[in-house]
Amino acid sequence: MRALYFEKHGGTGELRLGGRPLPEPGPGQVRIRLKAAALNHLDLFVLGGMPGIEIPLPHIGGADGAGVVDAAGPGVSGVAVGDEVIFNPGLACGGCELCRKGEQSLCVRFGIVGEHVDGTFAEAVVVPAGNVAPKPAHLGWEEAAALPLTFLTAWRMLLNRGGLRAGETVLIHGIGGGVALACLQLAKMAGARVFVTSRSEAKLASARELGADEVIPAGANVAREVRRLTAKRGVDVVVDSVGEATWLQSLKAAAKGGRILTCGATSGPNPAEEIRLIFWNQLSIIGSTMGSDEDWRRMLGAVTSSGLKPVVDEVVPLDEGRKAYERLVAAEQLGKIVLTIGTA
Repeated sequence: MRALYFEKHGGTGELRLGGRPLPEPGPGQVRIRLKAAALNHLDLFVLGGMPGIEIPLPHIGGADGAGVVDAAGPGVSGVAVGDEVIFNPGLACGGCELCRKGEQSLCVRFGIVGEHVDGTFAEAVVVPAGNVAPKPAHLGWEEAAALPLTFLTAWRMLLNRGGLRAGETVLIHGIGGGVALACLQLAKMAGARVFVTSRSEAKLASARELGADEVIPAGANVAREVRRLTAKRGVDVVVDSVGEATWLQSLKAAAKGGRILTCGATSGPNPAEEIRLIFWNQLSIIGSTMGSDEDWRRMLGAVTSSGLKPVVDEVVPLDEGRKAYERLVAAEQLGKIVLTIGTA
């Protein structure tokens, strides 16, 4: 099968387009002939190499995809050849204490498609049948491929772990990425007032169109501007997946008793800290990664019933996959960059 893959870690120059073995589904697995796949910042980390995580080489990246089931291994039920599907890219063992509690994303052997096993930048991918769900009817192939990782991550972080309620205020750093945009859409669905930041005036304007109530240039003193806009109160929730560049501003922007939510650190993992702000203002620092099976079901139900659609920035063919990676490196995108693979 045709695939975009790499044989050693490094930059986008290591990416190759060529033939790789067609994967065969094992017990409890299905093979999906992919129509589209979407990039995430995770794909850059995987390409570059991740300390402490052994990534099998050669390796096919890509956590997100949508397509048609074309083969099933022994013991598969509830999924049939010909089904149009998407899937949860999180991989859990199903048997540990945390899995038995329904907390699959805390599994002691948790992994992600495209990181720990070959991913979706190929004509086919094999995933557990239990991870598969019908493609939401209101989504096209490209939109469906853009949905799983970012919306699952945003749902768990904002609505499960973060407990966002109607009428609360939310600050989202770095609008433009998939998780940040999913948080904006879900926060508005939940009835929150949303503040967003970006270095790009064009991204701020687009965020306004998507429902952002207040937009703040990232070069400004974000915390001071948030305090001004909230009559010195601060926001109830801060979504910070940027890390070093924004963390101290996040602490200063939060209201007393506020929650700081984090699912990543794209600018670096070792931010400046001000512990006194945390204890004096009684802030909660809440980490979140991916989501449980129940988070997945709830997210899909909300997206289907509300008609929400992921924001797609650009659609390019698999043959131009290196160009898609390079756009992600440049942080030029607003929303998800999607690769078309099969006939959409």
